Amino acid sequence: MRRILVFQHVAHEILGTLNPLLKGAGFRIRYVNFGRDPAAEPRIEGYEGLIVLGGPMNVDQVDRFPHLRTETERIQDALDRDIPVLGICLGAQLIARALGAEVGPAHRKEIGWYDVSVSEPGRGDPLLSHFAPTERIFQWHGDTFDIPRGAQHLASSEFCPNQAFRYGDKVYGLQFHLEVDGPLIDRWLELPAHRAEMRAAAGVADAETIRNETAARIDQARDLADRTFGRWIRTFGRERRGRILASR
Repeated sequence: MRRILVFQHVAHEILGTLNPLLKGAGFRIRYVNFGRDPAAEPRIEGYEGLIVLGGPMNVDQVDRFPHLRTETERIQDALDRDIPVLGICLGAQLIARALGAEVGPAHRKEIGWYDVSVSEPGRGDPLLSHFAPTERIFQWHGDTFDIPRGAQHLASSEFCPNQAFRYGDKVYGLQFHLEVDGPLIDRWLELPAHRAEMRAAAGVADAETIRNETAARIDQARDLADRTFGRWIRTFGRERRGRILASR
């Protein structure tokens, strides 16, 4: 059975729609929950891929969350081993940082459903080529990343120019949340920290608007997620070949 490592930061940020796809493809999933065990020292050896999930912290809070340094080192290890890596939200930011790119506050928060436009390289990308020119996708973030040197810029939104990138042929960073389903969004909306964040971001997001749009869009979003993540899972079947990594 193939094995995949998943870095988790908080209980409510989970694999979501990715979970049944990975299990259906025959993967054994190992979670490392840094929220429960911040001193964990997972190794990449023995795993065929790495997924780094989202979380409320930012990549510069290493003094408060020292596991962020551990994660960056393990991501670098995975890159050197040329195995598939997928980062979602904070996970994408950590991959960008591991590749030497800047990560910091976005111009404004994106909370709820936003238009994401695919770039010209994105239209030809193995993961995103099935996207319409603009897709409405769920977001919850206040930080953003620069596109790493040597990576392809794949997507943007009005308030966040860098929504997705690919590095090499197996490594992807996605700022948006394709992995969410309706129940997970409902759970996020009820979390005290998220409710406080929405109150502080008055005029940017409100729970009722998000719920209404979720009801209208979640089925289409689930289909988009299944197709996108299914394509990423198929990268595990690609023959490995030597390549020179861009300097980080």
